[in-house]
Amino acid sequence: MVAEGCYPYVVGGVSSWIHSMIKAFPEHEFIVLAIVANRSLRGKFAYELPENLVEIHELYLEDYDWRSRTTDRKRKSRLTQEEYDALASLLLNQNVGWKVLFDLFEKSDLSLNELLMGPDFFRAVRECYQINYPEAVFSDFLWTMRSIYLPLFLTLKMKVPEADVYHCVATGYAGVLGAMARMRHHCSLIISEHGIYTREREEELIRAKWVTGIYKNVWIDQFKKMSKLAYDNADIVTSLYEHARELQIELGCNPKLTMVTPNGIDEKRFVLQDPVRTAEEGMIHIGAVLRVTPIKDVKTLIRSFAFAKQKVENLKLWVMGPMDEDETYAAECFELVEALGVKDIVFTGRINVVDYLWQMDMTILTSISEGQPLTILESYAAHKPVIATDVGNCRGLIYGESDSFGDAGILTHVMNVEEITEAMVELAKNEEKRLQFGENGYKRLMAKYKLSDMQETYRKIYSSFEEWK
Repeated sequence: MVAEGCYPYVVGGVSSWIHSMIKAFPEHEFIVLAIVANRSLRGKFAYELPENLVEIHELYLEDYDWRSRTTDRKRKSRLTQEEYDALASLLLNQNVGWKVLFDLFEKSDLSLNELLMGPDFFRAVRECYQINYPEAVFSDFLWTMRSIYLPLFLTLKMKVPEADVYHCVATGYAGVLGAMARMRHHCSLIISEHGIYTREREEELIRAKWVTGIYKNVWIDQFKKMSKLAYDNADIVTSLYEHARELQIELGCNPKLTMVTPNGIDEKRFVLQDPVRTAEEGMIHIGAVLRVTPIKDVKTLIRSFAFAKQKVENLKLWVMGPMDEDETYAAECFELVEALGVKDIVFTGRINVVDYLWQMDMTILTSISEGQPLTILESYAAHKPVIATDVGNCRGLIYGESDSFGDAGILTHVMNVEEITEAMVELAKNEEKRLQFGENGYKRLMAKYKLSDMQETYRKIYSSFEEWK
């Protein structure tokens, strides 16, 4: 199982999915290849690891240990013509010679320092510059290309353990590892995207302030070529909903390889157990199950709640989830609450969602990017209606795609404080609607999004690879 930036270090939707998948198949042994930023996260796991998770290998994309291993410091290795052509094809994104590159980086004496600072990379960068970006300052372009390609080269240098099936929970660097493993070990490869990796990175780069001008395009092209590599080498490519599958095809994936495999949760966990009451009577409780990070847009949530509370005084907001992933952003959220002078906002930190959801009257998700949020399905399991922004598959979960159960909440536009405010007020003032929406959501969950359904789908996929073997 190949994961980037999530399991087992971060609690969240994708991490929970991986954890539940490993636990769901005790008959299989799992190895996790975890791609993280740097060594500061080494071994800092947020999950109690299942017994059938037998190994964890870590890849650091911001690693410092990339100096030459050669003892002869005077020796400067040069690429063969075939290797140079493959390197140039990578930078130019022209029929990339991935097999040659995989073989090149498998060499134990290859120094990333000598490669990135050497004449072959310089020559390839200059060729790319002259063809595509001659208006840029070359020195800036050269150093940017070095920073862009270091994470990829570190990925290509990784010694991937042998397995029967590589299951990548994204394209990107995870997909590169999967494709490389498939070529080296002749194993099978599954790509399962919860969000469309290329589109998510593109959206982030467009908004980013740390990269400007042509370099946004250079980074976007980098992610596109990595995703294409993963699609081209996969045996099966799954997505959570139909529109995501269409995006994969648009990005170059063979339609014959694609299939929709919806998320699933264990609805039995949410059978009412009469939990200890932490929510006051007489208040309307809104639950936001999320990580306090920019992508969840907690600031818009706070602003919207402040306006809603002016109209419905007995509203209370529960922000339920970890606050340590981006401590700077979390601090800014706390400061915003103080600046607005809004009361009745509780930041719980990490909690057992089962203990809290039954006490909520509704839940809310104001994300700027999502796939198919597990938190919405969990709300449905507790018969609670949902307010969510129109990202990922939130529209399908709330309004339905192929059923007649009816609306299960209210959809709003991203970062639209007025719409989010009005949605809170509407549900707060209408108990009958809240109850009906909650029941509609529960029916939708039971019809299509149970954990047992998802497990059966992947059991068939894994079994098919056993038959090929």
